[in-house]
Amino acid sequence: MKQEVRERLIFALDVDDFSAAEVWVKRLHKNVGLFKVGKQLFTHCGPAVVKMVQDYGSDVFLDLKYHDIPNTVAKAAVEACKLGVKIFNVHALGGAEMMRKTVAEVDSYCAAAKIPPPLMLAVTILTSSTEETLREVGIDRSVEEMVVRLAKLSQSAGFSGVVASPKEAALIRAACGADFAIVTPGVRPSFASLDDQKRVTTPAEAIAAGATALVIGRPISAASDPLVAAGKILAEIEDALVN
Repeated sequence: MKQEVRERLIFALDVDDFSAAEVWVKRLHKNVGLFKVGKQLFTHCGPAVVKMVQDYGSDVFLDLKYHDIPNTVAKAAVEACKLGVKIFNVHALGGAEMMRKTVAEVDSYCAAAKIPPPLMLAVTILTSSTEETLREVGIDRSVEEMVVRLAKLSQSAGFSGVVASPKEAALIRAACGADFAIVTPGVRPSFASLDDQKRVTTPAEAIAAGATALVIGRPISAASDPLVAAGKILAEIEDALVN
């Protein structure tokens, strides 16, 4: 499978210990583009798990969704750069000032260190959220309106892309242009269950809608043969790119 296709598949290391994470990295590092390290695994293992993934020759999407005062998020982002991660994210709901400060600090650090900056993504609305979820926290706009609003805010603040449901990928692509990255969780191939995701599509539908990379965990990890499952997803991505 071509590297450009593999790079569009990000495997979610949604496990709770180092050994389990390494089992998956060892098994899949030749089949997926990046490994997503989230809050549970990073809290348990810390930077060691990032280094482990890198030792296998793979890249890391550090999925910690920073959301705090601007200075705190910016400093945390610089630490992510020091870890050498390829992607990290923040919550767009933290606002434009938080994101602008983060971009400035990251650009300054990476220029001084002479390293390429990571891809900086802003989380729009979580794929587990619905209109009711938004109303509960006082947001009376639709999910679609909020996602586009936050994507445009992130772009204006200097971020390179967003994390969003594939259901809103086409709307983001139309609002933010061809060069804006859209990383989509909530992707479920036809052979997998929905689990706790609410707004989902298939890999082919997500790519066709404008997604640049897909975050997939359980459809691979819960499959009877994870390598076969990953292969089916990659084939579907490749077909969607061609068509």
